[in-house]
Amino acid sequence: MAGALDYTLIGIYLIFLVAVGFRQFLKGKKTVDEYLVMGRRLALPGFVASLVSTWYGGILGVGEYSFRYGLSNWVVFGLPYYLGAFLFAMFLAKKARSANLYTIPDQLDRTYGRSTSLAGALLVFVTTIPAAYILQLGFLAESIAGIPLAYGVIGGAFFSISYVLTGGLRNDVITDRAQFILMFSGFIIMLIFLSVNYGGLSFISANVPDKHLSLGGGRPITYILVWYFIALGTLVDPAFYQRCFAAKSEAVAKKGIFIAIAFWAFFDFMTTSTGLYARALLPDLTDPATSYPMLAFKVLPGFFRAVFLLGLFATVMSTIDSFTLVAGQTIGKDFIHRIWGRDAARMTQIGIILAGLLAIVIALFKRSIVAIWYDLGSISTASLLIPLASSFGARWRMSREAAFFSIIFSGLVVVAWMGLGSIYDRERFLDIDPIYPGLFCSIMFFLFDKYLFSRDNYK
Repeated sequence: MAGALDYTLIGIYLIFLVAVGFRQFLKGKKTVDEYLVMGRRLALPGFVASLVSTWYGGILGVGEYSFRYGLSNWVVFGLPYYLGAFLFAMFLAKKARSANLYTIPDQLDRTYGRSTSLAGALLVFVTTIPAAYILQLGFLAESIAGIPLAYGVIGGAFFSISYVLTGGLRNDVITDRAQFILMFSGFIIMLIFLSVNYGGLSFISANVPDKHLSLGGGRPITYILVWYFIALGTLVDPAFYQRCFAAKSEAVAKKGIFIAIAFWAFFDFMTTSTGLYARALLPDLTDPATSYPMLAFKVLPGFFRAVFLLGLFATVMSTIDSFTLVAGQTIGKDFIHRIWGRDAARMTQIGIILAGLLAIVIALFKRSIVAIWYDLGSISTASLLIPLASSFGARWRMSREAAFFSIIFSGLVVVAWMGLGSIYDRERFLDIDPIYPGLFCSIMFFLFDKYLFSRDNYK
């Protein structure tokens, strides 16, 4: 269990978060432009730190997967997402920044109209609810301090959401910079201690199963491949678009993503290596999701252990705040405001509260981090990928009707496929992952619209 020093550093960190939120609260009402996109003044250092820390909140899920399957963690949760980010930087970053919009539904509204925008808003809201990350905070609080999971989930949600509620993206970026430093510092410390005290690759290879050092990790190729399709969800990732909308320039948006990829690769090297050490040193661990904190208690002394544990908290909370802000602005600005015309900033704050409450419920109901990623990632990628990616080029745009029905039916196909799997008590109905029939449905809408109907839908 944690000691006094661990609690002290975590307490200081939580006080810092509350202070950031209180400081912005005293400044009073914010304009929509300032609250959602920082007045479009986000510079390169803040862009990189915020994007890197935001996109790596699933630290316990990474620990769970690398403990179970070793190097496959990099193949599943590393490489496909670098490719997705690279494609975004090459083809969408500049277009997103030049659009001068606030959200993905804004882009859908501009291209396909209000109905498609509202459908997209509901979908983005559901898939950005930070349930998996709030669940991780609960696991951390339970494994480190013995706090009951439900209390850890609720308390973690409060501290992660309070400061974005008052200050929007600016507070998010301020805290992301500190969280960026903490997450990297913690794992650098951990790897130094592990390599000095236990050795390097020779120690790992002698103490982990052979499958852990294979790229597949013993998982079927169809399962691995589905994550490459889910990673294409990067092209519809609201956090990417939000930071590009907020960037000072198109160059900052594109260059920042390339720099972020390098940081993610380095961090993945550290997290996968740490997971392999955990498998070697804690072979009888009953809950692999706690492999990182349990390893810290085994190998790190006082202060260094506290820094590492704080880094775990910071890594998770950096994603919760960003995702909650995106979810809040989606349901608040892009749905409630678009329908009833209330103040967009105030509606976003109400949306943030709704997103936080719903995330708590989902986290306590479905207690598997990877499963939440898998389900929500499959739905959002299958539904949004084709309509949104095609919306940035006049040559490829779908008709308004096709885009609307593609989003609706593709998402329903994924959900129905998951439901059939549950009914027949199978991990994958007909041994086919749900994202595939969903993407097939979306592609069919696109092809039918573009090549079987010769109508001018874009005037």
